[in-house]
Amino acid sequence: MLPNRMQLSLDTEEQLKKLKAYTGITPNVAARIAFFRSIEAGHRYIQDEKKLDGALVLDKITWLGETAVVTELVLRLHYSNFDPKQMAKAWAAHVHDGVASLRNHRSLKDFVSAI
Repeated sequence: MLPNRMQLSLDTEEQLKKLKAYTGITPNVAARIAFFRSIEAGHRYIQDEKKLDGALVLDKITWLGETAVVTELVLRLHYSNFDPKQMAKAWAAHVHDGVASLRNHRSLKDFVSAI
């Protein structure tokens, strides 16, 4: 359902890199957490033309890890009529939304206590 190669917007990618510098949590793991925080918060993707222009292009398994099946099922539940490219944009939008609540943590201890 999701394409095998995915990327985020440049600003989302920068936020994930800063989070890694402060907490040591890798961008792919932080992206997983951000995605599910966004879903839990009730955010819904509205199709837009925001470019996915980040330099970090990873395969689906690296981005999603053990959450791949659940992530794809949640996306399919919320966006059943989307094609794989639109689904990747929806995933990226949820990561962007979710990372906003995570990006200001300056230590791993703060990060863990927030989630």
